[in-house]
Amino acid sequence: MIFLTALPLFWIMISASRGGHWGAWMPSSISAFEGTCVSIPCRFDFPDELRPAVVHGVWYFNSPYPKNYPPVVFKSRTQVVHESFQGRSRLLGALGLRNCTLLLSNLSPELGGKYYFRGDLGGYNQYTFSEHSVLDIINTPNIMVPPEVVAGTEVEVSCMVPDNCPEMHPELSWLGHEGLGEPAVLGRLREDEGTWVQVSLLHFVPTREANGYRLGCQASFPNTTLQFEGYASLDVKYPPVIVEMNSSVEAIEGSHVSLLCGADSNPPPLLTWMRDGTVLREAVTESLSLELDEVTPAEDGVYACLAENAYGQDNRTVGLSVMYAPWKPTVNGTVVAVEGETVSILCSTQSNPDPILTIFKEKQILATVIYESELQLELPAVMPEDDGEYWCVAENQYGQRATAFNLSVEFAPVILLESHCAAARDAVQCLCVVKANPEPSVAFELPSRNVTVNETEREFVYSERSGLLLTSILTLRGQAQAPPRVICSSHNLYGTKSLELPFQGAHRLMWAKVGPVGAVVAFAILIAIVCYITQTRRKKNVTDSPSFPAGDDPPVLFSSDFRISGVPEKYESERRLGSERRLLGLRGEPPELDLSYSHSDLGKRPTKDSYTLTEELAEYAEIRVK
Repeated sequence: MIFLTALPLFWIMISASRGGHWGAWMPSSISAFEGTCVSIPCRFDFPDELRPAVVHGVWYFNSPYPKNYPPVVFKSRTQVVHESFQGRSRLLGALGLRNCTLLLSNLSPELGGKYYFRGDLGGYNQYTFSEHSVLDIINTPNIMVPPEVVAGTEVEVSCMVPDNCPEMHPELSWLGHEGLGEPAVLGRLREDEGTWVQVSLLHFVPTREANGYRLGCQASFPNTTLQFEGYASLDVKYPPVIVEMNSSVEAIEGSHVSLLCGADSNPPPLLTWMRDGTVLREAVTESLSLELDEVTPAEDGVYACLAENAYGQDNRTVGLSVMYAPWKPTVNGTVVAVEGETVSILCSTQSNPDPILTIFKEKQILATVIYESELQLELPAVMPEDDGEYWCVAENQYGQRATAFNLSVEFAPVILLESHCAAARDAVQCLCVVKANPEPSVAFELPSRNVTVNETEREFVYSERSGLLLTSILTLRGQAQAPPRVICSSHNLYGTKSLELPFQGAHRLMWAKVGPVGAVVAFAILIAIVCYITQTRRKKNVTDSPSFPAGDDPPVLFSSDFRISGVPEKYESERRLGSERRLLGLRGEPPELDLSYSHSDLGKRPTKDSYTLTEELAEYAEIRVK
């Protein structure tokens, strides 16, 4: 397009060549606003040799052939026209100068169509030209927007209206352009085919917010009420921006989770849900959700939403935290140690949130941490008392799990103080209680008889283990005297320990010697002595001649002086032995080792002289009874 000012309308369109053939020129199309006018520029030619005296012409509407009786728009010979064009058509050009320009006024929609010109030189020299012009009656300005408007890039939008009416010219103004820029009116422009337009330009840099903006242009004609408006919506292209996204999500294990991602872009973006580089779901849409059914701790992590189109991309992430109860704790560390060594035990688990970890033994808390996944238990120098079962417990608000583990402390044998020998019925039992790990061997030594009995000889020794305690019982059967010395010896790979067992309940041994018959004799002797003392006191009172010096108190014997000491200790010993058996879980009587005197030992028994006092007291008691 070339900017022109006031120039003759027709003569600048094409050079006036004098050709030697029939021909015509006019714009193939032309437009005008309803209610205004339009000038259709036209030029024709004919052979030079014809040299007519008068040149006439006819304009037809929608058909070039007279035989079809098309409506006559203008006829120079008779001025007879179709009723639709009465008072509306007029010839502006001079036919003699081969100018056939036509002016149509007071345009209405029914006048839109094809217009043909026929040259009439008289006689048979008439010719209807095939060239024609199409008239378009419009009501709106033409707003021209570039095919691609990108946010951030300057664009030019133009408003164009036809200006082909010599009697009235339009004025242009923009509607709704506030914030976009100031318009620039270029003025009147000539088109390639000789028609004219009014143009106004608007330059601005669009933003994403301008997408869909409705921009208008108004054409008005001064001194008339004619106004025409046209609108165009801006299709602004811009890269995606994620505008909707979950914040951090917390979900309980096994629940349903929905992650939503929404983006604003033009054209619509390709939305993609990803985790650790793996595509989980994608679609070309403005909003995309990711559905997770029955979430597990394995789905805990960071999820990314990527939005992209031809103009750019955007991405955001969201963290999914799956809340769950602690897993069963695992224990890694030393579980077998030698006394005195340092033991380190690590208890670990996994949960969300982090748990409270506790290590305890026999309901006593040894170590604990809060909101940690690991707990270290340090025992700088283990002792036998540290041996046993431990528990590591992990708990949070969603549950509790525990793991048991055993710490085995190995140490040399220790013979406990409750080890002893005691009389039981007609035998003596020796109890040896040993604490050791690993399990020790136990042997009983009788140095005076050069005899050693170990626990493998089960007919003589009964052993029972409970935890770290090994209890062995040796029974000396038929023992009528004080038992020989008994030494308990215990051994394992960490050492050997020996202890001479003390004898408890010596009076019980005396009862074993006396026996039932001896008890009856002792009771008779006691009665005789009491009777003898009573008679002596009576004689003293009768004769008043005391057998004892005056002032001396007579000897008095009480029954308590002949009380067999050790009887209470016997029952106490039996009670303790029974308790120990119940504690150790012993059942029945332990086997007994018969160490009673043989025939070869008869010479070692007490002589008759040993019993002289007893016999005399018995005879005295018999006389007094008679």
